[in-house]
Parts: sequence; structure tokens; C-alpha cells
Amino acid sequence: MSRIAIPALGRRAFLQALGVAGGVVAAPGLWDPAPAMAKAASKVRRVDASRLGVTMKLELSHAPFPCDGSPYQDATVMVFVPAHYRAPENDELDLVVHFHGHLTTAERAMAAHKLREQLHESKQNAVLVVPQGAVNAAESPPGKLEKRGGLRRLCGEVAAALSSPSARRALGDSAIPRRAKLGVLCLSAHSGGYRVAAACLRHGGCNVNEVYLFDALYGEVDAFRDWVLERKGKSGRDRHKLISHFVGGDVRRHNLELERALEARGVKCLHERRPGELTRAQLLTGRAIFIEAPVAHGAVTFQQNAFRDCLFASCLRRQLRSGWFKKKNEPRKIDVRTSS
Repeated sequence: MSRIAIPALGRRAFLQALGVAGGVVAAPGLWDPAPAMAKAASKVRRVDASRLGVTMKLELSHAPFPCDGSPYQDATVMVFVPAHYRAPENDELDLVVHFHGHLTTAERAMAAHKLREQLHESKQNAVLVVPQGAVNAAESPPGKLEKRGGLRRLCGEVAAALSSPSARRALGDSAIPRRAKLGVLCLSAHSGGYRVAAACLRHGGCNVNEVYLFDALYGEVDAFRDWVLERKGKSGRDRHKLISHFVGGDVRRHNLELERALEARGVKCLHERRPGELTRAQLLTGRAIFIEAPVAHGAVTFQQNAFRDCLFASCLRRQLRSGWFKKKNEPRKIDVRTSS
């Protein structure tokens, strides 16, 4: 294996460059690892192209696994670049990182929850990243994403892998910027994936703009509360925005607990009890949004296009026009899709 020379740095300067010293977030636009990683051997293991876009199976050293002390060894990270994606002039790469739940794989979750279809339909100029968690397991340990700077290193390696010659050839007109900088970052989690999302909010080493939970708040309420409150006085892309869809049981109880905690600290929350009760404008401008979903746990991400509508109403940068905002101030129509 070839070695990459690292300039001599003091310990503190080196840790700050990684965005991990004392939990400090690194400067915006600074990825880990260094762009030189793009010149290393290709991390692309498989490429599948369709009318929706290009799906790549990557094998990355900064994937959640393997991790010391863990039995899980799969270093897969699935990436989807929609066909309409075009590199922006400012070279910023907007990412949506989704963490799957129990008893599945990243690849199966991407297909079963219609994540590619919903990103494509949202017309957002962003790339979807689905790291492999514990394979087919009834648990969701964060692995290396529990370490300080883990999310930043993962995203940086994704950017480097997508900048490699083989990836750029596969993507064609949809190739990402050659020198991609960190842009908008959204985290999404279904079910047990909340544990990984919470770890990323605590220790990820980079700013997360928005979080979408899909019947996922089984715990870690304080991590999501503190993250929203961190930007309580900010607006627009500078705020932290949470949308949580939930079905019932303990997840509903934790959502109500989080809503009360935020309201008590001066954060205005929106709560939808009937499908379509909130307007699209409210989804767009809300800071903490709680949506009761009358669907099965396994269908909450896609049956009512919840993931798609989170993306429509996000601060991601759009390059294509959309009719989603028509009649934005009226109760929104719920589009129902099947799993087929």
C-alpha cells in the first residue's frame, strides 16, 4: 500500500485540521481525509445505472465497520447520484446521509424504502449516502461513527471516491465537483438508525443542517434536543431543523417528550395529528416538526412520500423547478405510493 506523506504539524493543529480537537467543528468546506485520497486506488466496487441516476457500491476505510471490538466487518457504503445532478459553480457538495434500521442492509434499505426514487422526485441537487450498519442484526451500533470526527471522515472519503477517474466516468454529466467542498448536510434515520444519527450529532465533527427521523426516536432524546437548541436563535440555512415522523408506542412517547422539552426552551414546534394538516409552507419554515403517521413502522419513510417531502422542504440547493410549492399555504395533499 502506498503511503501519503503528511506535513509535520503540532498535535493540536493536526487535531484541529481533522475537526476533532475538543469536539470543535472544523472550518466549513474542509473535508477529511485530504483530497490526495482521490488519487488512491478506486474504492468503487460496483456501478448500476438507471433512468433515475447512478448507484455505486463503495468500500471505504471510514465506513462504520469494521470497528475495533465489533463482529461486523462490512465496509460498504452505498451512494446514489440522481440523473439531474449537476456540479454547482461553488463546488459545494450537498449530502443526504441515511442510516438504516435493524435486520437489513444498506442496499436493501435503499430499495425497500424507495430512497432513490424519492430523492429523484424531489429534484434536489444532492447525493444520497447510505452507510452499511450492522448487517442483518437486531442492533444499530454506530461503529467508527461514534468516534470524534467520524462523520466528517466518512463524508470526505465519499467525496474523494466520487472524484476518482472511474467514478467520474460512470457519472458523466452528473459528476461531482473535482474539488468538492462540504455543503448542506442532512441526516436521515429509520428505526434503530437513530443511534448512529445521535452519535453523529454529538461527535461527527461537521455541522448537520437538518435531521429526519422515521419512527426512529427510541432514545437519545437529549442529543436531538441539544442539537436543535444549538442554533435556536438562527434562521434559514444557519438553523438546525428537525422533522420526526412517528407511529406510536415508545417512539411516540419520546417524540412528545422532545416536543415538550423544546417548547419549554422557547422553540416553536409544529405537530401534525392528521395527514396533510400542516401546509407545505409550514414544512419549509418550521424548526421542529412532529408528524403522526397512520402507517406501518416499515413503511413510514415511503408510503406517504415522507422522505421526499422532507427533501422538498429542505435547505438543499435546487437547480430544477418544482410544482411542489403550488398552493403552499393550503393543507397539503398526501401522495400515497406502494412498495412495489
